[in-house]
Amino acid sequence: MTDIKLDLSTRAQAVRPRRRKIKWVHILSLILILAVLIGFAVLFLFPTVFTVTNSFMSATEISANYGKIFTGLGVSGDGGRVYIGEKVNLQLIPDKVSFSQYSTVLFKSPEYLLKFWNSVFFVLPIVVFQLAVAAGASYAFARVQTKFRAIVFFVYIILMLMPYQVTLVPNYIVDSYLGILNTRWAIILPGIFSPFSVFILTKFMRRIPSAMVEAAQLDGAGEWRIFTSIFLPLCRSTLYSVAILVFIDYWNMVEQPLVLLTDAEMYPLSVFLSKINEGDTGIALAIAVIYMVPPVLLFLYSEDYLIDGISYSASVKG
Repeated sequence: MTDIKLDLSTRAQAVRPRRRKIKWVHILSLILILAVLIGFAVLFLFPTVFTVTNSFMSATEISANYGKIFTGLGVSGDGGRVYIGEKVNLQLIPDKVSFSQYSTVLFKSPEYLLKFWNSVFFVLPIVVFQLAVAAGASYAFARVQTKFRAIVFFVYIILMLMPYQVTLVPNYIVDSYLGILNTRWAIILPGIFSPFSVFILTKFMRRIPSAMVEAAQLDGAGEWRIFTSIFLPLCRSTLYSVAILVFIDYWNMVEQPLVLLTDAEMYPLSVFLSKINEGDTGIALAIAVIYMVPPVLLFLYSEDYLIDGISYSASVKG
């Protein structure tokens, strides 16, 4: 009996170092994974933080740090590119905080604010009316049982998979035929009837239990009542998710205004940011920060809805 106890005690003493070793290996692996994730987070956030902090630099400091890049000295006289031999001083924190760029953008140069409001007037109608059209079309795809439904929905998917550059020429031809080139409608109308929202909402509405619809029909509810009282409330998170994604997509548009608009006064702010190297760098950084504010605020306000909508869409097969 004593020999058995000694044997068990010896085994327990041999197992303890092994368990401790496994525990330390697990802790070290977690620390390594955490360090890698922190490294990726820093790389991801650095451009944004760099833009925000450098927007508060004075024009003299920006010119001293990055003037070799942005003053056009990197281009030879015959138009060929040459390399810069001198190192650039990449500075994250300004020596002296200056609000002169923001003062210029917000008060002294109304053209920048005009471009900002051009972006707003383009994007908000697209988001609102695209959701309205997509909600109605998705309800029809989810409720109407016809043999052509699958074909029409397949066409929607094909259109959604096509890059916008592929459909840009047909949009230009149609806008020209309708006589709306160089007007806001040339941008807004194609955006309203985009198939992306229809695809997402249709997949969600098809998962709504038919028992709820049948119960509402037994109570005398018509299609409009079923749509407004059952489908839309249940799609609330998905509608928020789609609205955020559509807003970000059209907030960053560049090709559409450049092709469909000829009047530079109507260009949104995103077109100006595509030419960031052609003007005052401090002004460009300040405008970039202002340009980031609406999407960031929208995301922070609707983050829970966005996560719920995406997680629900990914958790159930369509």
